[in-house]
Amino acid sequence: MAKHTYDMGLIGNCAYLALIHKDTNIEWLCWPRFDSSFIFGPMMDRQKGGEYSIKPDSENFTSHQYYVENTNILCTEITCQEGSYRVTDFAPRFRQHQRYYKPLMLVRKVEPLSGAPRIKATCKPMGNYGQLELKRRRSSNHIAFLGLDEEVRLTTNASLSYILEDESFVLNETLYFVLTYGAPLEANLENTAEEFLRQTTRYWRMWVKNTSISNFFQEQVIRSALALKIHQYEDTGAIIASPTTSLPEHPGSGRNWDYRFCWMRDTYYILNAFNNIGHFEEMERYFHFIANITAKDTQRYQPLYSISGQSKLTEIELELDGYLGNKPVRIGNDAYTHIQNDVYGQILVALLPLYVDRRFNDAERIESQKLIYKTLYKIRDTMNEPDAGLWEFRDFAQYHCYTYLFHWAGASAAASAARYMGDEQLGQLATQLMQEAAAKIEECFDPEQGVYTQAIGKNHMDASTLQLIMMHYLDPASERAKSHLEAMEKELKTPEGLFYRYKHADDFGVPQSTFLICAFWYIEALACVGRIEEATEEFENILKYTNHLGLLSEDVDSKDGSQWGNFPQAYSHVGLLNAAYRISKRLDKPSFLL
Repeated sequence: MAKHTYDMGLIGNCAYLALIHKDTNIEWLCWPRFDSSFIFGPMMDRQKGGEYSIKPDSENFTSHQYYVENTNILCTEITCQEGSYRVTDFAPRFRQHQRYYKPLMLVRKVEPLSGAPRIKATCKPMGNYGQLELKRRRSSNHIAFLGLDEEVRLTTNASLSYILEDESFVLNETLYFVLTYGAPLEANLENTAEEFLRQTTRYWRMWVKNTSISNFFQEQVIRSALALKIHQYEDTGAIIASPTTSLPEHPGSGRNWDYRFCWMRDTYYILNAFNNIGHFEEMERYFHFIANITAKDTQRYQPLYSISGQSKLTEIELELDGYLGNKPVRIGNDAYTHIQNDVYGQILVALLPLYVDRRFNDAERIESQKLIYKTLYKIRDTMNEPDAGLWEFRDFAQYHCYTYLFHWAGASAAASAARYMGDEQLGQLATQLMQEAAAKIEECFDPEQGVYTQAIGKNHMDASTLQLIMMHYLDPASERAKSHLEAMEKELKTPEGLFYRYKHADDFGVPQSTFLICAFWYIEALACVGRIEEATEEFENILKYTNHLGLLSEDVDSKDGSQWGNFPQAYSHVGLLNAAYRISKRLDKPSFLL
């Protein structure tokens, strides 16, 4: 079987995301929100998914896809027998009237490069996950697509007749296609598109210039930072795991999940990544989202929420063919019902910057003291409760080492905050819970193997326990840290340098693909224990598992290097950013030596 990669690029503007195939087709675009129905979703069903492509008339063509340097603007160059052309796709984003302009607008600039290529422009949006065909209404310079809550409009200087009749035509001038949801484009088409392109290019390049990174694999770090940035839904500050749903973790596995939600388990890692690259604005907006979630008077914090903080994410299956025939296609995610107790520690660690980062002011700290107490009480109340764990096991609960690690880390963060506030009572409670959590973690230690296992009373190994080293529960210089890392390598690392989450059977059988962020955790752990050369080599090795644009999936098949799982995966790009930062800090050499 040939190596499978996701042959598509990502564009976005923090209001929407779109995936564009190397053949120019929009494979995935949800409007008006990240978690809305797709307007285009042919990756899930070629018949019901609609189409928005600018393909050559001939099936014989080659494609070269790349990003405009240091931007989220995507170019696809097509070469066919009659000539060549370039499609530039972008989601406008720039400062305007002291705010960010980020419309639900996809701009496509199509320009001839050589010869007289014959192309066909097809635009057939759908509604209600492929169940609703939109009605078309022709106007003088645009086509309106009707049937949704708001109008979808294609404004173009191309022939409307050719588009409506699905006819090919010769590309002999630059054409512009502006697709909008809701507010249409009512300004000069050509001038506006070009101005938006200039301003969007300028915005992204300035954003990159304001990114604090070393010279360590700088190109790859920049691409990951740009990808992570547009996974944030700026309206609320939420950051989703991935823009897609139901891309299988492995073909035929049934592990097809909707990842268009915000996971609490990712909080610490995401905030850490934005802090490491020096982007405070994104970190602050995400903190506000977390604060809104935790302010609700709920008995428990859920493992995940919608981008607007909704708690009920009922999982249903759709009548769609699925990606490469992989069913089911799911929307919603029943993991919201799971008991996942590491979320409390994640929240507390996320709150710590309020007290140690001077960029926050006192006004932003006012309500956090109550929240710290409230969350510490939740750790206390769940200390002896089994849960579904980080990996959200659906049919059994355990006393997970990872959960206790975040009980410990969260209580440690609360103790630091208590010292800042001079709250002795809070400090005593936090210290007591740290000690209780540490005792639970030690119950996971297997002295015969010199390793911490997945859960109390279990002998399974779990890549999440690498965090014991990374979060300095274990002294990285200690023999126990070294023996733990060596045992994990022996059990979970593949010869290709990839890492399994775990190898035991779960409710879907034995995992068949590796989880990419685990490989980055391993790299961080290597750096922590001082194995810097190995960490650097492993980092460079992992980069071969990106697609042609440097984008990472959730999972990788260790046998053939195929990309699987939802794509792109924010968690994987967070892993790359944090691993690069960890190594560069340990190297601590002048930039010309890197």
